[in-house]
Amino acid sequence: MRVVVSIGGSVLAPDLAHERIRAHAAAVERLVEEECSVGVVVGGGGIAREYIDTARNLGANEIELDDIGISVTRLNARLLISALEDAAPSPAEDYETAGEAMRRGDVAVMGGVTAGQTTDAVGAALAEYTDADLLVYATSVPGVFSADPNEDSSAQRFDSMTASELVDVIGNIEMSAGSSAPVDILAAKLIERSRMRVVVLDGTDPENIVDAVLRGEHDGTDIRPDSATETPALWQE
Repeated sequence: MRVVVSIGGSVLAPDLAHERIRAHAAAVERLVEEECSVGVVVGGGGIAREYIDTARNLGANEIELDDIGISVTRLNARLLISALEDAAPSPAEDYETAGEAMRRGDVAVMGGVTAGQTTDAVGAALAEYTDADLLVYATSVPGVFSADPNEDSSAQRFDSMTASELVDVIGNIEMSAGSSAPVDILAAKLIERSRMRVVVLDGTDPENIVDAVLRGEHDGTDIRPDSATETPALWQE
């Protein structure tokens, strides 16, 4: 099974505690032990937003802010690589490099790639490039909601939805450097066009990632292709 896991920076390293990073590395290694080919995309989280806010106050434009955010995501990626046994030695900066690492049996770890593109979109693009069986978004919220649950107490979580429904739900998200959402609109569009299977879940407990990938068990949101009902082979087994 080929899987891409997108881990939010606020999930992996909210306070740079090494224990949390090591726990996520252990979860990735569990997947490898079960003969999964794994690519990981790491976000910038709160630390990136702090840098972005400071730079914005100093007058940096959005492209400059994106570049700062990308730098932070790659630092977070290096932290995860440090805790992994079988990872490529440095963060992949393009999809070809990441795909090559996965084909030779290494865990490919990426941060951001280009300005104007969040790591949500990088995760979707890597999954599409490698023809992944499953894309998992490990976020700080338990799935996709009808509104921001931190701001709207009446927001409802979706147990499952189609990719086109995902696009409709998050279509009004503002795209600016440091924006925070379980999945952004560009990622949703990539998911829709590639017809990939996606799970959005609470990744603060790394075991949730393992359960979702190996058994299809999770309390998040299952996003299915609009015109397909295939179940990943590992779940069938």
